[in-house]
Amino acid sequence: MDPLETLPLFLLLSAAFLLLTWMSRQVSLRVQAVIYYLSGWAELASVVLFLLWLPGIFLHESAHWLAARAVGLRTGRFRVWPVRQGKFIGLGSVSVERSDIWRESLVGVAPLLAGNGAIAWVGWHFFATPVLVDALAAGELALAAASFWQSLGTADGLVWAYLVFAVGNSMLPSSSDREPFKAVLLYTLFAGLLYWAVGLPLAPLQSLLRSAIPLFELTAGALLFLLLLDALWLALLWPVEQLLRARVQAHPEF
Repeated sequence: MDPLETLPLFLLLSAAFLLLTWMSRQVSLRVQAVIYYLSGWAELASVVLFLLWLPGIFLHESAHWLAARAVGLRTGRFRVWPVRQGKFIGLGSVSVERSDIWRESLVGVAPLLAGNGAIAWVGWHFFATPVLVDALAAGELALAAASFWQSLGTADGLVWAYLVFAVGNSMLPSSSDREPFKAVLLYTLFAGLLYWAVGLPLAPLQSLLRSAIPLFELTAGALLFLLLLDALWLALLWPVEQLLRARVQAHPEF
């Protein structure tokens, strides 16, 4: 397999993760804004967001805890509840013993791996996400849209879609989770360049890449499905937020 043949897939995954980072934050802000304009209570907005993403938050913190225990690190307090931290809201946390960057990076990236695995499994079994990817790749937008809406209309489709939404929007690593992983990425890149420079055989890497392609395709399908869900939420929340904001500005006494 020519590594260039897989380049579009990796570019798609990279773009999907970048877009998810932005859209997840936008959904979070829009939900909190709507609740705040309705109630005038910032703490209630935080609690509603927490309850909306509760399954994903629990999976996120559990993944941290399990990964830490698996690599031999001690764990402390396990919290799943919103706590305001300056301008931000912490929806959960796990105290983990400090260690080397390799083990800390595994603990930090564990929620992303667990969340990806969960939404990929749900997408494969309940939403036929490979069909969605194939339709988009072929430029058949009507077929892609039909596949999306048909998936939501299946038995328990909305329940599984909610789980994809909650888990997918909660799986992204926080800034503290990403910190040790930066050094690991640099070391890995350097090792890869050294491997290529000294002329070591590429066949093992190509074989590994070939075996991972189906997993990457499942992940891409699940991410695209999640992004469509986020887009749907934003399309519903944005006009509501604008109407409520206009009402508050027109009648500040309310």
